[in-house]
Amino acid sequence: MPSVEQARARLNSELSVARAGGVKILKIIHGYGSSGVGGDLRIGLQATLRQMAERREIRACIYGENWRKADERAWALLKQFPELKEDHDLGKGNRGITLVVL
Repeated sequence: MPSVEQARARLNSELSVARAGGVKILKIIHGYGSSGVGGDLRIGLQATLRQMAERREIRACIYGENWRKADERAWALLKQFPELKEDHDLGKGNRGITLVVL
């Protein structure tokens, strides 16, 4: 398992690669924590992504627990990218993922 700092460095690297490749949306799989109560990676990476969104370094992030059609931001993303309706995590409340919109 990487440390939170190692995971942040990898996140930044992967976001750079995705931008360079013209990727619009990434699904980050950070896990939920082996204890079942939410791990350090999840908390740390989601905080980093929230800050990046506030600084407009990314357009948005949608946490896995909000990745459902009833969520306003998720629904807007689904309308923009209808192919995401096929995502197997949609509507499952998967706290181990976060979607990042570049």
